[in-house]
Amino acid sequence: MTCINRRDLGLLVLRVGTGAVLAAHGSQKLAGWFGGGGIEGTTAAMEAMGFDPPKHSALAAGIGEAGGGVLLALGLATPAAGAAAAGTMAGAVAVHAPAGFFAMGGGYEYPAFLGFTAAAIGVTGAGRYSLDHATGHVLDRPWVVALAFAGSALAAAAVVSRRAKGRASSDEGEPGDDGA
Repeated sequence: MTCINRRDLGLLVLRVGTGAVLAAHGSQKLAGWFGGGGIEGTTAAMEAMGFDPPKHSALAAGIGEAGGGVLLALGLATPAAGAAAAGTMAGAVAVHAPAGFFAMGGGYEYPAFLGFTAAAIGVTGAGRYSLDHATGHVLDRPWVVALAFAGSALAAAAVVSRRAKGRASSDEGEPGDDGA
């Protein structure tokens, strides 16, 4: 008889909890569930936050959260799931950073925590109680970890940089910036 492995049980609890939260947030963006704005509301919010193109950004954020969350909860393609969720949260951190750290003041504490947790699960692996384990870790190889996190980091950096440049150029055109 096999003993329950506490480490694997802990990873299961962490994966399911984090994945469920991410999936719920993503479903708000994509489908308007749980009081969310759906794709139209999320597109408008992305435009207001300076993401360009806003609809593509809304879809990417929703898919990164919902898809990454579901895959994390299942423990399937865990490196890609963790990387996608972490990259998505990097964009959210960029939005909330000007408000400071703590979430109560609108800061980036919460998206940073979700991003770090998703990244840690992606790097650590899903554990024994997962679909990755059941499939012989076909989608959880060291090269997948490296490729997923490199791709996610590059994509997140490009999106955040594009948003920052767009915001900077729109700020330059505002009255009062040049003494007018």
